[in-house]
Amino acid sequence: MILHESLKEKVTRWRNEGYPSPYSPLSEILEWQKINGKTASFCLRYLRQPQLEALETYWYLRVVLKTPHIFDLYKKWFADGSELLTALGVPTNHNEVTRIALRGGTDAVLEAIKTDDNFVRQLGLNTAREMMRLTYPSYILALAMGAGKTVLIGTIIATEFALALEHPEDGFIKNALVFAPGKTILGALKELSDVPYEKLLPPRLYKQFIATVRFTYTRDGEKHLPIIPRSAFNIVVTNTEKIRITRQSITRGQLGGIFGTSAQEEDAKTDVANQRLKALASLPHLGIFSDEAHHTYGQALDSELKQVRKTVDYLADNTKVVAVVNTTGTPYYKRQVLKDVVYWYSLSQGIKDGILKEVRNNIETYAKVNAPEFAVEVIKDFFEHYRHTKIYNTTPAKLALYFPNTDDIRETMPVIQKTLAALGLDPSLALAVTNKSDDKTKDMFVNRINNPSIPHRVFLLVNMGTEGWNVPSLFATALAREIRSSNNFVLQAASRCLRQVPGNSQKAKIYLSEENVRILDSELQETYGETLADLNATQPEMKNERLVIRKLETPPLSMKKITHRVVQKKSFSDSFLIKKPPKGSRVARVTRYALVERGARRRVLEATESRDIILDEDTTDAYALSVELSAVCRLPLSLLFEKLFALYGNRDISQNETAHIRGQLETQTQRYEKIKEEVEVALALIRKDGFNKEGQGASPLYVTEIQYRADKEGLLSRYEVWHRLNEQRQGQLDFGFHYSPYNFDSEPERDFFHKMLFAIEKKPADVEDIYFTGAMDDPAKTDFLFEYKDKTGTWHNYAPDFLIRTKSGKMFIVEVKGEDKRDAEKTLLKKRAMREIEGINKEKVKYEIILADRDQIKFNDLAKIKKLVYGK
Repeated sequence: MILHESLKEKVTRWRNEGYPSPYSPLSEILEWQKINGKTASFCLRYLRQPQLEALETYWYLRVVLKTPHIFDLYKKWFADGSELLTALGVPTNHNEVTRIALRGGTDAVLEAIKTDDNFVRQLGLNTAREMMRLTYPSYILALAMGAGKTVLIGTIIATEFALALEHPEDGFIKNALVFAPGKTILGALKELSDVPYEKLLPPRLYKQFIATVRFTYTRDGEKHLPIIPRSAFNIVVTNTEKIRITRQSITRGQLGGIFGTSAQEEDAKTDVANQRLKALASLPHLGIFSDEAHHTYGQALDSELKQVRKTVDYLADNTKVVAVVNTTGTPYYKRQVLKDVVYWYSLSQGIKDGILKEVRNNIETYAKVNAPEFAVEVIKDFFEHYRHTKIYNTTPAKLALYFPNTDDIRETMPVIQKTLAALGLDPSLALAVTNKSDDKTKDMFVNRINNPSIPHRVFLLVNMGTEGWNVPSLFATALAREIRSSNNFVLQAASRCLRQVPGNSQKAKIYLSEENVRILDSELQETYGETLADLNATQPEMKNERLVIRKLETPPLSMKKITHRVVQKKSFSDSFLIKKPPKGSRVARVTRYALVERGARRRVLEATESRDIILDEDTTDAYALSVELSAVCRLPLSLLFEKLFALYGNRDISQNETAHIRGQLETQTQRYEKIKEEVEVALALIRKDGFNKEGQGASPLYVTEIQYRADKEGLLSRYEVWHRLNEQRQGQLDFGFHYSPYNFDSEPERDFFHKMLFAIEKKPADVEDIYFTGAMDDPAKTDFLFEYKDKTGTWHNYAPDFLIRTKSGKMFIVEVKGEDKRDAEKTLLKKRAMREIEGINKEKVKYEIILADRDQIKFNDLAKIKKLVYGK
């Protein structure tokens, strides 16, 4: 089993146990990511499922496994020599491996990996060597493009800082260095300061975090970092060239032109980098985060790695580096899995989960065509399939054609413009963008490409538009001529069109010349461990949709709810008694086992002896215990000491006695109690501040993103579709759809809504509105939630399915349960809670449950609800 697979099993068990650890704020943070509602596994507050799983994996390594070095994990989990070598990617049946193993066993093979360059090169063990040579904990979180690696880095840093504020002496990260190669990616890392940390941390922890964190971005030619030495809670964002121990590419102009010789210039450049390094090395409890870590490994494993590692090694030697965290979408190097990978979310899984566009049966190849002929065919096909395709902000679908050099663009552009004109389209839809383009064109291409006002739809590219180019409106890519020195260019270019957008049902498309098919297949295997055939066959299991508020001014609901509060008791006494408890002892049971023969080939363990042993206990004295209990129980120190000294004098007090005494005092000095009370509340069906605001002026949109299973797409009910299908009905009124689409959980729910909508529109005079509320269970988005307690005493939010409001002020709350959705125990608990709501809102609130045994609601059940609403 691969390391990350074994780790995933252990993390799953940890999650199911409730994230046990010595740090209660950690479980609070991890549970905060999930909205405790009826939609269970897909009800996440902000993070996507792979981001949460990666975060859980990271914290399992940190608090359960105590931040282990990766090689120590391999040795612990793959204890058998042959199993360990296999896990490291060593071909154990290779002649050279066998020869070395016969001479010195597994240890000799491991030593050869560390020291023998020829052995490593011959067997392709570069990734194993790099992992084994690490002297500090370093982990790779491998997530496919579009899964949100930058947000994941921000989440890890925020949770580390939050725990460091709660437990300042327990070794949590207090400073973060975030770096990646290349200025394009550095620009993307500025998203770190825009991450909605209030959605990632519980309110009390968020307030502490946001009040203390400070972001710093390095700039070219700036010698010193604007950070206070030995300070805490800094996030320093840079790229590797600006801080590594090499002469960085600073221009003469940036140095002010004061150095006469080239040697002096180079020394100045090195000094700038080293000054920054010294500033970083002054920061205590440092965490290092590398976005797009395959640049550190990958194709640059032999050269770039040594330079970047030298930087990290320097910091590790000169300050406390808690851990190094790398994120990447490409966890392979020449078909070798990077051995530091602790979490892996593949490209195919991203398509299945709706994070990436589907490309199934949509990869087309063209044999023996030149660039202009290829481009003409691609343009015709693209506009046949995507001419009217737009994303949610009305930006039309775009096409990117990649060429090896500008001569190809010069040859092809006139043909493309002519083809566009023949299709009845403006030739100016095509735009050439290269590294020699003017700044205005580059800015539009990099920063404003998804703006619906940009007229261009066809981009002819050279040395542009690969890694870091985030274009959700890109639906197709095309590679004409063979790229002979690809260095992953074919893969990066071809996959640019895969980023998914909410509400999109269109597949992406990849056009390839026949020569590039082989290259793309090879690069997929080298970097993702997947074939082109895998990609071409994967279909989505989950989909995303944009949910938009339709009725912004929905009036709140006025009703009574029951709240639980902790209040000070009306009367309590400051007097207390201490009774001397039994001394007792800590006892442990020890059992001895022996192997016993059971038949010719069977030996079993049997208990042969059991006995109790008394364990040593820590002790305290009357004065020390008085000081401790005075702080905890808010009691006078002198009075506590007087009573304890009277019982014990100068004798020792055992742990067992201490626990008993503390329990006595806590019982006697309780000054607070939990009470239950009725309060009149105004419940907002929709809380606009919980949605994302799009647009300005008088008509902004309030939207959010939802996820649903692909096989449940038929359960989505969009207002626009409903209105169009029913616009011929007489007297259609605007009932329902306070947001759109309604994402029903079952066919009975959808059937009930449609039938009640018809009934209300026939007799609308008494009804204010009908709402589907069952899928809205985020407290940030609605107040229409009720609480119930499960058998373990844990409180849960409950969002009933439907609310019908009458103009008289009455409210009818309806829960619809299909046969496959029933949980008798949970339904009973919810029913009890709602009956309590009924009881304190007599004549105003009525709650009913409909148990459907088929896809359609029974006539009698529907008639019952109609009678409640209309009173006859």
